[in-house]
Amino acid sequence: MDTTACSESVDGSPIFYPVGIPSLPETFFLPVFLIFLLFYLLILMGNALVLVAVVAEPPQALYFFLINLSTLDILFTTTTVPRMLSLFLLGDRSLSFSSCLLQMYLFQSFTCSEAFILVVMAYDRYVAICHPLHYPVLMNPQTSATLAASAWLTALLLPIPAVVRTSQMTYNRIAYIYHCFCDHLAVVQASCSDTTLQTHMGFCIAMVASFLPLLLVLLSYAHILASVLRISSQEGRAKAFSTCSSHLLVVGTYYSSIAIAYVAYGVDLSLDFHVMGNVIYAILTPILNLLIYTLRNRDVKAAITKITSQDLSCDRSI
Repeated sequence: MDTTACSESVDGSPIFYPVGIPSLPETFFLPVFLIFLLFYLLILMGNALVLVAVVAEPPQALYFFLINLSTLDILFTTTTVPRMLSLFLLGDRSLSFSSCLLQMYLFQSFTCSEAFILVVMAYDRYVAICHPLHYPVLMNPQTSATLAASAWLTALLLPIPAVVRTSQMTYNRIAYIYHCFCDHLAVVQASCSDTTLQTHMGFCIAMVASFLPLLLVLLSYAHILASVLRISSQEGRAKAFSTCSSHLLVVGTYYSSIAIAYVAYGVDLSLDFHVMGNVIYAILTPILNLLIYTLRNRDVKAAITKITSQDLSCDRSI
């Protein structure tokens, strides 16, 4: 990876300047802003509705992990989308050194959190299908809380070395970031220092945060598949698979988006493709998660229908 030459004084904290989508004409800024705003509002309101509906239901491990996933999607999009909206509507591009590093850290942490939460949800499905009689004992509220807390804590700690190392690199007084937000590799590319170590560190974190959880998910579903195939009735197999369909779709969406982002950096493609790969991941994944769990999961659909029908009946009675 090429290093940026330091052509100005680097005394004091640099100012980061996200360029956005480099070849996008300014005449398209307003339509892009409106599209992103619509998606962001859908994510906020949709996940808020899921949270209200699920919290009102009797405690279950599945609902507990869905609360974590919905909360995560709200935090994940709020880390990046408001700044992108400001960039496209107001042309507000400058970010302080600390603000950029904080955004980079939160984006990485929440990305890792989703991977680990999906592993915990896969384990929940494994216990429910392979050990149904022991499910209430193995997935009691204390165990569910411990698993979720471990996922969040690991995700919050994992990006720290990369962020600290990035903060110690040298930058121009104004560092141009060819991205819509402070993505780790985009910030590293804006540095005047040798970026080789940071690039390798970034991909190592990606391996631990993405591919190791994927292996654990696949291992869980290998056991689930083996258990389901031992069920004699076709109806029993279909019921077992239906309990996993929503989670499998979310896993597929997450890793497809991750793959697009990795390919964008790993292959010699245009800079716009690099940027759009991460933007699609940052916005499209939470949207699809919401659609999958509200449209395909019968329990969640029933909970949302129940809460909305209660609201409608209250409105009519007033």
